[in-house]
Amino acid sequence: MNGHHLILGELRDFVTGKTLTDTHDERYRQKLARFLVQRQGFAKKELKTRRFIRLNIDGRQEPAVVDLVVEIQGRVAMILKYGPGSLVTRYRPALAASRLLAHYQIPYVVVTNGEDADILDGASGHLLGSGLEAIPHRDEVLKKIAATEFSPIPENRLQGEARILYCFEIEGRCPCDGPLCEI
Repeated sequence: MNGHHLILGELRDFVTGKTLTDTHDERYRQKLARFLVQRQGFAKKELKTRRFIRLNIDGRQEPAVVDLVVEIQGRVAMILKYGPGSLVTRYRPALAASRLLAHYQIPYVVVTNGEDADILDGASGHLLGSGLEAIPHRDEVLKKIAATEFSPIPENRLQGEARILYCFEIEGRCPCDGPLCEI
């Protein structure tokens, strides 16, 4: 045991090939990466794992993590935020992360507990679909990229989104959760 995480040994990351600590949460992340490649048509090279967003709130610098990022044609088109339990409670911080990661609005935001998923429209936050099978296929993402204007998000809005993400992901988190430990 490490904190409240059961350590099951080590595993090899499906996307990067790196050796990671094997936990139940990491097994779900690996399952999601395999699903994106094997079922939804993405190439491994289009997936980025554990992308950090550096938050600077009132002089405190803390990292927040996005579990999986789909980047196609030089654009971040979709993010997946994993967390056990309820999905709806993860909507707002996932939307904030989607605005902070690339400083433009990422079209698709997926919140998932590894067994279920909700797909949100990045711009409006509206629910587009539910279930892992509702995660957009690569072909659909390509169409969305072609129809999307990737306009920069104003700095004052980014500051507000950073505060939201900080409150949800940093304040009050367990020391063994998040990017401070091996996730």
